[in-house]
Amino acid sequence: MRYNQAILALAPLVLWSALASGLRAQTVGPDYPIPPSLEYGNLYSAAELAGIFPDSKTFPDLVPINTPPDVAAAYDAAKASPGFDLASFVSEYFSGPTPAGPTVEPASSDQTLLDYVASLWPVLEQSTTSVPAYSTLLPLPYPYIVPGGRFREVYYWDSYFTMLGLEADGRNDVAVGMLKNFAYEIDRYGHIPNGNRSYYLSRSQPPFFALMIDLIAQHNGVATYTAYLPELQAEYDYWMQGESEVLPGHAARNVVRLLDGTVLNRYWDERAAPRDESYAEDVKTASQSSRPAGVVWRNLRAAAESGWDFSSRWLADGKTLGTIRTLALLPPDLNSLLAHLEETLSEAYLLKGDVKHAASYARRAHDRVAAIQRLLWDAEDGVFTDYLWREGTTTRSITAATLYPLFLGVASPEQAWAVAGTVRGALLQPGGLATTLVDSGQQWDAPNGWAPLQWIAVVGLRNYRYPALAQDVATRWVAKTIAGYRQQAKLVEKYNVTTTGGDAGSGGEYATQIGFGWTNGVLLALGSLYPDLKAAAEAATPDPQMATAAQR
Repeated sequence: MRYNQAILALAPLVLWSALASGLRAQTVGPDYPIPPSLEYGNLYSAAELAGIFPDSKTFPDLVPINTPPDVAAAYDAAKASPGFDLASFVSEYFSGPTPAGPTVEPASSDQTLLDYVASLWPVLEQSTTSVPAYSTLLPLPYPYIVPGGRFREVYYWDSYFTMLGLEADGRNDVAVGMLKNFAYEIDRYGHIPNGNRSYYLSRSQPPFFALMIDLIAQHNGVATYTAYLPELQAEYDYWMQGESEVLPGHAARNVVRLLDGTVLNRYWDERAAPRDESYAEDVKTASQSSRPAGVVWRNLRAAAESGWDFSSRWLADGKTLGTIRTLALLPPDLNSLLAHLEETLSEAYLLKGDVKHAASYARRAHDRVAAIQRLLWDAEDGVFTDYLWREGTTTRSITAATLYPLFLGVASPEQAWAVAGTVRGALLQPGGLATTLVDSGQQWDAPNGWAPLQWIAVVGLRNYRYPALAQDVATRWVAKTIAGYRQQAKLVEKYNVTTTGGDAGSGGEYATQIGFGWTNGVLLALGSLYPDLKAAAEAATPDPQMATAAQR
C-alpha cells in the first residue's frame, strides 16, 4: 500500500449537543473555543443574513473590541433604537479580519514560473504563536503556509500538497514545522480541525497526517514514525469513535457498521447548524429543501469535511444542493486514507517493537482493503465510487476519487487496469484530470480540475505501472498551469481542464482564489518526477501585455 516510490523523487474531544434549532450548542471540556455563531447570538445571524460583507467568511474572521457577551449585549440594547444601522455597529465593534491574509501580487513580465513560486513561500507563510483576544484564529507554535486569498489560515488536507512542494524546493524546515503544528492540534483538540479557526473545530478533513509523516520520514528517517506514534493513534481514535458501540446497520459519528458487521467510514460534523463561514448560503440552501434544516446543514458540513465542497457526488439528484446526502455515503477516498493510516500504525508499532498492536492494525488494514474492493467497486463502469450504505449499492458516480485506491495501493491489479481505462476514456481532459463528468455549477465538478487530484492520479497510475498515462496527466496539467501563468501572471486554486488555454476554474460559493498553496506544491512535485516539465516551468514567463494589465 505504499506509494513512496514517487516520493523518493522528492529531495480531548469536544462534543457539540445541538438543540432542535441547530443554532445553539454546549461544549464539554475546559477552555475550548466556541464558534462565533454561538458566541454572538442574534447578532451573528443578523449580520450574516444582512449581507454586510460580500463573502460570508469575512464576519467570523473579524475580532471584537470587547468580549463577545458584551458585544452581543450591546447589539441587543441598540438594535431597536431609531436609525440603528447594523453595518455601522459591526464597523464600530469589530476590526479586521485578522490576520488580514497574504497579499499575492501578480508576477512581473520577466519572472519565470518557478521563480514566482519560490517568491510566494514567504508571502504565504504565516506565524501565529499568539492571537488577539476573542479571535476565532487558533494559535499554532510553528510558521505555516496558507493557501492564499480568503483562506488566511492553515487547512488540513491542503497542507499535504503544499508540503510536497516545500520538500521539492528544499524547505524541509517549514514542512516539518507544519507537521509539528498538526501534531500539536491533535494533542490539544483530539483531532486536526478543518482549519485553525474555532468554527472549524467541529470537523476534520481527509486524514492525510500519516502521509505527511511518510513525506517527512523520507528526509528525516524512519524514527519519524515512532516519534509521532501517539498522534497517529489519536488521529485514528478520532475517526473511529463509536465503533465499539455502533450496531449493525447503524452509524455513529464517522463510523458505519454494515449489516454483515463490516466497518467503514463516512464524513461527518459535530454540528447541525449553518457553517459560520458560509452562514447565509447554508440558510438559503436549507430553506429551499423539503428536509429538516438540521439534516441539510449537517450534510453540508460533512461535505466540507471531505474537502469536496461541493460536488454532484454528494447530491441525490446530482444537481441540487438541497438534496445533499454526504452522511449516507461511504467514500473510497476517505476509506483508502484510513486503510493507509491503519497500515502506518502497524508499521510504527512494529518499529517500536510492539508486535501485538502491529498485527492488530495490519488485520484492520487488510479487512478494510477487502471491503473497499468488494463494496466500493463498480465493475460495470470501472471505478471506485461512493457506497450508499443503507441501500447497499454504489452511486455509480464517475469521479477522480476513483484514483485514491491506486494512490494508496488499495486496488487489485485488475481494478487498477479498469480504472486506467476509465481515466483514458472519460476523465482525461485537454488540461488534465477531470474532477467529475457533471457540470452542476459546483466547484468540485466539471469543468474544473484541481491540483491535488492530479498528483493522486499521477502517483496512483505510476504505482500500478501505467507510466505513460501518468505522464500524460502530468503533462496536460503542467501545460494548463503554465498557460494560466502566461495569461494571468499568477496561479489559482483550480482550472478549467476542458480547454488547453489558461482559463481558471469557476463555480461554488466564492470567487476563484489566487496564491495558491497546493497548486504551487503540486507543480514543484510534478517537476521533481518529470524533468522536462520542470524545464518548461523554468522557462515560462507571463505574456508582457497580460503581466502589465495584471499589475494595474
